[in-house]
Amino acid sequence: MSLSENEHASIMAAVDTVNGLLLSKRNDQGWWTGRLSTSALSTATAVMALLNAVEATRDEPQQTRWNALIDGGLNWLAEHQNSDGGWGDSVLSISNISTTMLANAVFQAAARLRAEPLIRSVDQPLPDLLSRQVLAAGAIETIAKATAASAQRLRMASNSPRDFSAVIESSGRYIAKAGGVPAVIKRYGKDHTFSVPILTHCALAGIVDWKEVIPLPFELACVPHRLYAAVRMPVVSYALPALIAIGQVIFKHQGHWNPVIRLIRRKSIAPSLKVLESIQPPNGGFLEATPLTSFVCMSLLGCGLFDHVVTQRCLKFIEASVCEDGSWPIDTNLTTWVTTLSVNAMSGEKSGKRNTESRDENLSGFPLSALGFEPSAIRTWLLNQQYKTIHPYTHAAPGGWSWTDLPGGVPDADDTPSAMLALMNLRESTESLSSEEIASLLAAAIWLLDLQNRDGGWPTFCRGWGTLPFDRSSCDLTAHAMRALHLWLLRVPETDAALKSRCERSIRLGIRFLRNVQRADGTWLPLWFGHQFNEDDENPLYGTSRVVRALATIGEQSSDACHRAVLWLLENQNDDGGWSARRGLESSVEETGLALDSLVDFKMARPAIDRAAQWLALRVNEGTVNRPTPIGFYFARLWYFEDLYPIIFAAAGLNRWRKIQ
Repeated sequence: MSLSENEHASIMAAVDTVNGLLLSKRNDQGWWTGRLSTSALSTATAVMALLNAVEATRDEPQQTRWNALIDGGLNWLAEHQNSDGGWGDSVLSISNISTTMLANAVFQAAARLRAEPLIRSVDQPLPDLLSRQVLAAGAIETIAKATAASAQRLRMASNSPRDFSAVIESSGRYIAKAGGVPAVIKRYGKDHTFSVPILTHCALAGIVDWKEVIPLPFELACVPHRLYAAVRMPVVSYALPALIAIGQVIFKHQGHWNPVIRLIRRKSIAPSLKVLESIQPPNGGFLEATPLTSFVCMSLLGCGLFDHVVTQRCLKFIEASVCEDGSWPIDTNLTTWVTTLSVNAMSGEKSGKRNTESRDENLSGFPLSALGFEPSAIRTWLLNQQYKTIHPYTHAAPGGWSWTDLPGGVPDADDTPSAMLALMNLRESTESLSSEEIASLLAAAIWLLDLQNRDGGWPTFCRGWGTLPFDRSSCDLTAHAMRALHLWLLRVPETDAALKSRCERSIRLGIRFLRNVQRADGTWLPLWFGHQFNEDDENPLYGTSRVVRALATIGEQSSDACHRAVLWLLENQNDDGGWSARRGLESSVEETGLALDSLVDFKMARPAIDRAAQWLALRVNEGTVNRPTPIGFYFARLWYFEDLYPIIFAAAGLNRWRKIQ
């Protein structure tokens, strides 16, 4: 059924409104900073690091300053506990065992460190209770009594009117019901990137026995970085700081039964600390991430290294990163990512077919100049952000972009293609690219080509590092890289013939990878996004929409793989016209915008996209389009939301819808 004149006008008005809203979110410099969700997980780890720092220093001004931050964090955690006693990663997330154990542990640590000694009123130590494979029914009550005693001790020691006994008791119940330590280990499987830091945090708090914490071979950090893939690290590529610092504090408390390994690790302490110092950003924040930085900080403090330069930088970063409400975000910002997404969303890029005679078919889509948008500031900013030297952390070659313009960023295979697309979209197709832009795009294309894995897909940071999720090829990144490379070849047709041939072969390999990993129902799963109410936290809508978008761009829209994916998207549209991770889950602005963005190129989807455009227009016109949903996955299945995501994805879908009118 076609749209009425009024319905069509309402959607067109919504397109202008959402573009104006997105433009209004720019910072004073002319690009977007965004705002990441605050995080119980980040807050718990930051407070734990500060608690240990207060214990380690005798500087009263430092103690006073850090104690104020600790109190603010504890109060925030208490105020944002879920009704089931647990905590989720963001304030919109359901409870999970990992974040709840971290939060419970920090209250326990505050009780222990602020009131000596910590007295437990139970016969069996709390760490033993949490570590049992099967928690007896009576253990829940026992944990509750133990944690309540700790809470009372904390209240008296801090001279605070807050009584945290109910907070700690209810979280103890949640942990007991969820399964304690075995549940944490099960959640992450063979990937120790996050399970070991969680248990280390809890062991430092005194609620988990050190024998339950899996040792990390920190001595591997001393081998040349070229051999990291060969030695098969037990953590993903971005977690080298955790491997070093956490590995050392575990070794301090556990030692090792094998005298040879024990000697090797003793000899590796100093050189691995030098590696850690060499890869730390100048502002102290590893990956700009409070959790990772805090895990490193608390571990070094647990080794008695308060005065070490890495520890001091970590503490400065933690102190500088606190939010006004006393919490900490999951990361400082995603400014590069949300800026490139915003530019690309407003451009409404239609297809990969170059036709300079028709603006409606150009590579730049809707001309940004029509929005009163001045692209020069963003263009210069993006060009200056591209890495020009080997990255000191991941040893990535020059040419990529990170998610942020801050020193803790690392170039990756999602932000790099997004930046390439943005640089091209910042010019209308009738405009020539500058020599600097051409050189930048060339370096980025080579960077992506060199990163591609043998299976044809693209990993996040490092090629061929290992088999853990963030180092394996992923569908969403592969689709993004293919799309950027294809449009780059069209926009810069004078590309060297050999490089052009290599690029075309790379795209063919990417197509083969996507065909090989497509699921039986026609979907693809993403790496960086999920859905907390879907089975296994999966979000096939995000992954499938991104791949379909890329396949249409590179001319594969008639392929069987693309056809099956489009059918799945159409079959999973909700009755209200929106989309979620699958049919039946509540529609969200982000997911509806993504689906609309991907289906515009398919005539068979016209009724569905009109309904989706109406759904989005209603949210825009009633002022609810800016309500975020926590579909973002940070590292190791940590949920987050970004305030700009719903506006960006709504703008992307609606601008693409306008292109076909």
